[in-house]
Amino acid sequence: MSVPNDYLERVYAGVLGKLIGVYLGRPFEGWTYQRIMEELGPIEYYVHDRLNQPLVVTDDDVAGTFTFIRALEDYGISPDLSAEDIGKAWLNYMCEERSILWWGGNGNSTEHTAWLNLKKGIKAPASGSVATNGKAVAEQIGAQIFIDGWAMVAPNQPQLAAKLAEQAGKVSHDGESVYAAMLWAAMEAEAFRTKDINTLIDVGLSVIPADSLIAKLIADIRAWHKQHADWRDCRQLIEDNYGYDKYPGNCHVVPNHALMIMSVLYAPDDFQKAQMIVNTSGWDTDCNAGNVGCLMGIMLGLDGIENGPDWRGPIADRLLISSADGGNSINDAVRTAYYLANIGRKLAGVGELDSPKVGAQMHFSLPGSQQGFRPGGSAGGSSNPVLRNVAFEGGRALSIQYEALGPGQAAVATTPTFSPLEMLNMRTYDLMATPLVYPGQTLKARVVAPKSNKGDVKVRLRLRVYDAADQLRDVDGEAHRLAPGSETVIEWRLPEFDGQPIAEIGLAITGHGRRADGAVLLDYMRWDGAAELTLRRPQGDSDFWRMAWVNGVDFFSKRFPPSFRISQSREEGMVSHGTRQWTDYALKSDIMVHLGNYGGVALRVQGLRRYYGVRVTRNNTLEIVRVRDDEMTVLASTDFAFEFETKLTFDAKVVGNTISATVNGTPISATDLSADGFANGGIGLVVHEGALSTDAISIAAAA
Repeated sequence: MSVPNDYLERVYAGVLGKLIGVYLGRPFEGWTYQRIMEELGPIEYYVHDRLNQPLVVTDDDVAGTFTFIRALEDYGISPDLSAEDIGKAWLNYMCEERSILWWGGNGNSTEHTAWLNLKKGIKAPASGSVATNGKAVAEQIGAQIFIDGWAMVAPNQPQLAAKLAEQAGKVSHDGESVYAAMLWAAMEAEAFRTKDINTLIDVGLSVIPADSLIAKLIADIRAWHKQHADWRDCRQLIEDNYGYDKYPGNCHVVPNHALMIMSVLYAPDDFQKAQMIVNTSGWDTDCNAGNVGCLMGIMLGLDGIENGPDWRGPIADRLLISSADGGNSINDAVRTAYYLANIGRKLAGVGELDSPKVGAQMHFSLPGSQQGFRPGGSAGGSSNPVLRNVAFEGGRALSIQYEALGPGQAAVATTPTFSPLEMLNMRTYDLMATPLVYPGQTLKARVVAPKSNKGDVKVRLRLRVYDAADQLRDVDGEAHRLAPGSETVIEWRLPEFDGQPIAEIGLAITGHGRRADGAVLLDYMRWDGAAELTLRRPQGDSDFWRMAWVNGVDFFSKRFPPSFRISQSREEGMVSHGTRQWTDYALKSDIMVHLGNYGGVALRVQGLRRYYGVRVTRNNTLEIVRVRDDEMTVLASTDFAFEFETKLTFDAKVVGNTISATVNGTPISATDLSADGFANGGIGLVVHEGALSTDAISIAAAA
């Protein structure tokens, strides 16, 4: 099956619509219509600043939507993906009490309840069924809020979108909640080819039982819509007939689905009005607005989003995903759109898209995209530039525009590569992330000065790195002079920073000798090569170095003398670091196992349950293992005299299909030629029902 000619751009608009809706509705999530009108008035634009909250935050709607879809990549890109496989992805990508979900307790949070069932060995779909959890728990809102990804990989295929959404929904939900998810997914898939709201609703109704409560609700709202020109009258009827007081639980799907249907009926071709209605109406505002935003984004495209206030500028494509795959956490709408579109193309049987600009991570190829870049100041005087996405050489580039730039001033633009300072003020959902860029790698950018510029400038690559007080400090690379009409490619092999993570990368532009006016075009920015650094506690009382690890253990302490001391009470625990850009590398660390059935290091980590391990066991063996979901395969084993509280020097590396190591001089190696092997991923420390510590971990390119 073919995909639409404008498929990628429509997916991008859908992702942006989802983000806009979530970020718009998040600050007053759970408020009633009455409270919103009293304290905020109609929601016409972002109100985060009025409530002293950051705009771009971690949120379950975003994190779950763009994490659970990865089950297609992990278990085969097939229309027959099962609920059981999606449940496996839950266990791999979620750290208990920390990532993606509202961890509200068994029987309170539907998703938490389902996760506990999965951990106990109750496989999906039983993990989310009414038979297991009861009707009230199973019919809360969650199945609906995570469905957008399934629709965006199934353009023009509403039956497929509904099928995938059903399997995903049944991991944690059942009944009317799953029907609502299926219906909305079908609507979004159909929105790739029609803009008629009533047609979309009819297509959605075709994939769910005609006698379901969701179908009855929609019939009522359609009738009320015909009878009442003012959406407020319809909202009141929804509250009277389908309000929160009619259903058990804290966030039932029925009232919220009703508001979504109402919003698109009263604003069938107006992105801003639909957002105003669904947000002003209250209840689960970020969830409802996110689903409505994605549908309207797909249907109306980028033009529909831009036909109103500047929704995109404050967000600048930024997207945060808190999961056990930390290298996927600091993300953006462009990267996510390409990921989804390529999965959709594979499902449709057509080839992947070419990687823009030979695989550069920052390429600005989609209209209006900024990939997280925002203006930034400088300690030596600043001139905040204006950033615009512009047509350039048959493609697109980021224009950094400045005026009256003198020698003592800098026009700066940077993009996040690790957790922002604002994460300290985020509520409800933690952000677990590892940096995207590392010492030892080469950072490269192509910059161009248009002929229309007035005056030469100097251009430097800029890093922003956390210091000992958890504040950002600027570090600049070598200056490159750029005259009007010229261009250059800047490269910088990045140094170490006392164990501290690189938080932002970008450009700093300064005047050269006299006033400069014009712009510098950033064609691309990329980073390549192996990370080479030593991970340890830096000098001072910083916390961000420890936050740069995915925490999948019960206890990750900074109170003990070693940099890293982890403890796990039940089963296996892991802390991990790095990204899937890491392929071949070497690791060295002096490790002490204080207690446990086994302990050691993990290589090519792709979550909590997908990695290679080099470990010592209390059965006096040294092993290389492959862990994939609930299967652990011993690839190699040898005798090893093991004692607690004894220093163990691990010297391990992974090159191609071969994993090799020496531990206190004992060698071991294995080659994994199976289809279940791992080609990339970060590093980790692993312990089973015990404690482990080390003071430093060195990473380098594999010899």
